Amino acid sequence: MLLVTRWLLNEVGGLEKMDRINRQKAATLYTAVDQSDGFYQGRVQVVDRSLMNVTFNLPNADLEKRFIVEALTAGLSGLNGHRAIGGIRATIYNALSQHAVESLVDCMAQFQLKHG
Repeated sequence: MLLVTRWLLNEVGGLEKMDRINRQKAATLYTAVDQSDGFYQGRVQVVDRSLMNVTFNLPNADLEKRFIVEALTAGLSGLNGHRAIGGIRATIYNALSQHAVESLVDCMAQFQLKHG
């Protein structure tokens, strides 16, 4: 806990700065989902969206499986949705950078161009 607190204060710039960073990461990813013309379908109402776990579906389960494989090939792991409901779940906790989120968004755009 002490190491995380020091990191937040000394490296990030405090809790308010971390909140701004997390909101920007979530906005980047939700914008990609929302502007995909329905190819990526958000699972949660806008007012209930998480800043830490962004969940969405693709048009069918086969495309979701293919997306996970292609994302893994691109170096993006841990995107499997919950085992009971499937889909895609991108966990964007504090330590994940904006750059990593942008890499996921780029992968999503390329996947949509290829399979959309």
